[in-house]
Amino acid sequence: MTSIDTHQEPFRLGMLLNDTRYRSLTIQVFALAAFILATAWLVSNTVQNLSALGKDFSFTFLGSRAGYDISQTLVPYTNNSTHGRAALVGILNTILIAILGCALATVLGVLIGVLRLSGNWIVARIAAVYVEGFRNVPVLLWIIAIMAIITESAPAPSAFRGEEASASMLFGAFAVTNRGLYMPWPVLGPGWQLVVLTFLASLAAIVFLRRQARRRQEETGEILPIFWLGTGLFFVPVLLVDALLGGPITLDYPVLERFNFAGGGFVDKALLALWLALSLYTGSYIAEIVRAGILAVPRGQTEAASALGLRPRRVMSLVILPQALRVIVPPLISQYLNLTKNSSLAIAVGYMDVRATLGGITMNQTGRELECMLLLMGFYLLVSLGISSVMNWYNASVALKER
Repeated sequence: MTSIDTHQEPFRLGMLLNDTRYRSLTIQVFALAAFILATAWLVSNTVQNLSALGKDFSFTFLGSRAGYDISQTLVPYTNNSTHGRAALVGILNTILIAILGCALATVLGVLIGVLRLSGNWIVARIAAVYVEGFRNVPVLLWIIAIMAIITESAPAPSAFRGEEASASMLFGAFAVTNRGLYMPWPVLGPGWQLVVLTFLASLAAIVFLRRQARRRQEETGEILPIFWLGTGLFFVPVLLVDALLGGPITLDYPVLERFNFAGGGFVDKALLALWLALSLYTGSYIAEIVRAGILAVPRGQTEAASALGLRPRRVMSLVILPQALRVIVPPLISQYLNLTKNSSLAIAVGYMDVRATLGGITMNQTGRELECMLLLMGFYLLVSLGISSVMNWYNASVALKER
């Protein structure tokens, strides 16, 4: 009987390159060491050059007085606030435009993408004109053009004054002017926390209900009519709690005073122009992604679903879109990232995002170019990684799973 030699060859230094068991690890260690050395040299060289110019590397400037105003803010801010506070306002403004833009662009993209496949020739051609028109013109031009349209075509606040006013408020609550949009704004009173908690609980109940309905549909094929039940869960508990507490959340309506509207909420025209431009521009790309995703689904799927008696709306929501999402979601992530980064063009219309505050006025006032640019790059990196992580999680959750 032949014995098996279990003796292992002793380790030698040359095996780090010659042995395939160690070669890949050796290359990775050398690459990491080279990267660390290059980064250390770059940092050291930068510090020496700054010292030669009489500068140091410090972020203490964030605690000094900013001294400039910001028209659109989500948190309290005055020109006596610090540069750090101004940077925070810019960050929140950037996140706001990114969320609003991605939401509206997605709705427009899905709608136009479906309309481009419409059997109605006129509808399909109008959708094609929208896509080609917005995709082939730089987004900066659209931002400036929409800003000009709002400024020149919208009425001034004085047009709303008098019995024979040339302009009137929409639904008696919204006023679109050449300065921006004036609208009702919630005012929080005692007990508003309970109303908000009820609202969150209603949302959680709706999510749970939808998951149970989807699970039952997957197991039995039965579609539960949860639309009206979900609507009731959304409104009834919140309105009931609000009424029992005596209305802790009320609306403050804008009122025209001597020179301008007072009260309510205000959306600056720069935010409106930027939001519409980014949404319309990105929506044209999303429309093509949606169209491509739908066309990627074999036509036999549609024919089979129609043969089973499903209505066109059910065919699209239950058969076509779930399969098309595999093609739609990955490039959709890139469009969300592009919209977020394109928001840095806000300075063209005077919207104070993080590029205009931290990377603009703050950098010019303090002379801290390197520090401001590093903070800007870090912010956009974190936001991009966050969007990618959320969308990748969603992509994994909607992936088709074999039974």
